[in-house]
Amino acid sequence: MRYSPGRLYLAFYKPFEVLCQFSPEKLPDGSVSDKITLAAFGFPPDVYPVGRLDYDSEGLLLLSDDGRLTTKLFKENHPRTYLAQVENIPCAESIAELEAGVIIEGKATLPCQAWLLPNEPTLPDRQKPVRFRKNIPTAWLELTLFEGRNRQVRKMTAKIGHPTLRLVRVAVGGLRLFELGITAGQWVELNREEFEAIFLD
Repeated sequence: MRYSPGRLYLAFYKPFEVLCQFSPEKLPDGSVSDKITLAAFGFPPDVYPVGRLDYDSEGLLLLSDDGRLTTKLFKENHPRTYLAQVENIPCAESIAELEAGVIIEGKATLPCQAWLLPNEPTLPDRQKPVRFRKNIPTAWLELTLFEGRNRQVRKMTAKIGHPTLRLVRVAVGGLRLFELGITAGQWVELNREEFEAIFLD
């Protein structure tokens, strides 16, 4: 896919507890929730999220007014990279299980890439800290997935017995969040080079 001058391609650092939509969430009683939406961040008109990022997840979210981008990224098993803080320390067999694919909701996930990080990654503090329990250690995984099923990382780590405590999407293709110079709640318009990095593995 080629960069189109005149189109908007935005990268947003989605904070924790922000809905990945512009309209308020409707509640069963017909009222609307007070959860923060994308409408709070001053985006230009006519841009929409390219894919989703869960309410309780953070990190790189693309927005655009070019519908081709969604088609390109989500119909061709495009790589997305996450950092996941999980309960306890996964063994090598558990990591291999993630990589091979696990069954969630009756269907196997596609093979992915997974690493147990030797050290905690340097990340900005979350506005609502993760609740720690003294008797349960935590570890950090880096995972690159090639599909985008609903809450997939969380379901995958839960399946191997290591629930996710914090989840940050740090890259889409070769576009890396922490190289964009933005902090949580900020967005930037991508230039041609940055746009093209989306399609690099």
